[in-house]
Amino acid sequence: MDDLELVEETFDLDREIEDLAKRYRAASNLGVQVLSVLNWPAESLLDRLPENSRSKLETAAVRGLEAAMSAASGTRSFVKDQKSWVNTATTTAVGIVGGMGGLPTALAELPVTVTMLMRSVQAVAAEHGFDPDEEQTRKDALLVFAATGPLTQAGKSADLTFLSSRVTLTGVNVYIGIGLIAPRLALVLGRKLAAQTIPVIGAATAAATNYSYSGYYQEMAQVVFGLRKLEEKTGTRYAELVELLSARLEG
Repeated sequence: MDDLELVEETFDLDREIEDLAKRYRAASNLGVQVLSVLNWPAESLLDRLPENSRSKLETAAVRGLEAAMSAASGTRSFVKDQKSWVNTATTTAVGIVGGMGGLPTALAELPVTVTMLMRSVQAVAAEHGFDPDEEQTRKDALLVFAATGPLTQAGKSADLTFLSSRVTLTGVNVYIGIGLIAPRLALVLGRKLAAQTIPVIGAATAAATNYSYSGYYQEMAQVVFGLRKLEEKTGTRYAELVELLSARLEG
């Protein structure tokens, strides 16, 4: 009986890892259509932004995450977590408004979008049975925002370095963690701003961009908190689970 239970546990772990790999692949494909419509290389999107805007992105990322962490957590006491499609639809609508006036309105919309994205990530944490206000959960929510974002070049190998940075976040408080995550998020937000301000396509592109960002971070949250749940359920070290996921993605 013990051997049978062991086989079942191994099989379940393998299946769970495959499910997380599917989510990762789905997230990575979300920006492909946006890039196709833009007809602009992902690596060059930041070049579209004025220099003064690019220089402010990291500061904006820090302030946005701080505000999002506080506001998203605070609203959970009186606004219930929504279904994923509701979060995506709302974030998409905000993107339409942000894209109507070019860079000024896109910049103004940015902290609102980050707050909504954080709220959707917290909803995924709660879905997996974790308290969004608990210190480790807040750090894992930050970890989601260390991912590369949807507007990256399709076809590149899986980048799971953001998952490995969990070890670094474990030894610091949330606000130091925000400072560590901010440089990477700044690049991701820069691509978003650039995509939203490309002429002609305007609000439609802004909506599609926000749609891809919302779906991306919700799927990445499923990966992050799915790994944490597996760590608790199986006793397998987090680093080993990341290696299993990496091997499945490479395969």
